[in-house]
Amino acid sequence: MTNGNARIWHVSDDLAARYAEGVLPEPDAWSLEKHVEGCGGCAATVSEAVRGTAAGTVLAQVRDAVLASMPPAQAAPAVRRGSPRRPPVPHRFARLLWAAGPAVRGAWLPAVLVVAAGALALAYGTGYPGTRALLLAVAPVVPVAGVALSYGPHADPLHEVTAATPGGGLRLALTRTVAVLAVSLPLLTLTGLLLPASGAPAAAAWLLPGLALALGSLALASFVGCRTAALLTGGGWLLAALGPVAAEPGGAAGALAEQLSRCFDGVGAQSAWASAAVLSAVLVTARRPVYDRPLGR
Repeated sequence: MTNGNARIWHVSDDLAARYAEGVLPEPDAWSLEKHVEGCGGCAATVSEAVRGTAAGTVLAQVRDAVLASMPPAQAAPAVRRGSPRRPPVPHRFARLLWAAGPAVRGAWLPAVLVVAAGALALAYGTGYPGTRALLLAVAPVVPVAGVALSYGPHADPLHEVTAATPGGGLRLALTRTVAVLAVSLPLLTLTGLLLPASGAPAAAAWLLPGLALALGSLALASFVGCRTAALLTGGGWLLAALGPVAAEPGGAAGALAEQLSRCFDGVGAQSAWASAAVLSAVLVTARRPVYDRPLGR
């Protein structure tokens, strides 16, 4: 497996043959699968070995059926990638975009844009004074919902297969969580900056709470599943933030701003959110093996 350097190795013909025959020990098979994600030459070697087995014939038939169902513009690049004469070239950005998956596509991203546009319309279209406070109350729930919608069997039809690969499990969950945060944090914070303050906390005050709730939801998902965890963390936050305000309907905007100031403003409050984020990250790390199983219940 090595080429004279302990840190650099490539798949030999014998190793590829044992992998194709299914007799390679599981740790070695996982290592090989991880290696071929970034090595086009070795991927071609393994692909050629698999084509020489009985399973290779079945895989070739499946591939031909898939290509036949694709539009010509998509099928042509796929044929070139599958050609044994031209080893596939890894595209890290494309793999990263695939890993981000539902976090940056589907209904969730338009929903974030609707929240931002709705807040601006409410502030400048109707003149409602408590728009920033309302946005800050809802904003921490947005990443939680994004994490719930971007990971699990409901988000990925191949979730069970993907989770069993070296690039799946916790790594995939964290990749999609980062994608959710990378979209929602700057977009909603910028929207908050464009809204009148009206006594509400700063537009960036929700960043640590949003991170803590997203990580807390991911940690809780290892016990109760993604959707249930999102309901508990997101619903719990909304109840804590909006519950006291319901008792004062006459001055709801001012009461909400005061409630959020207690939750967000000051070193003590932000330190508490930072501690919650760290503890959640520690719990996620400790529960790492659980993420190899479906978490969508």
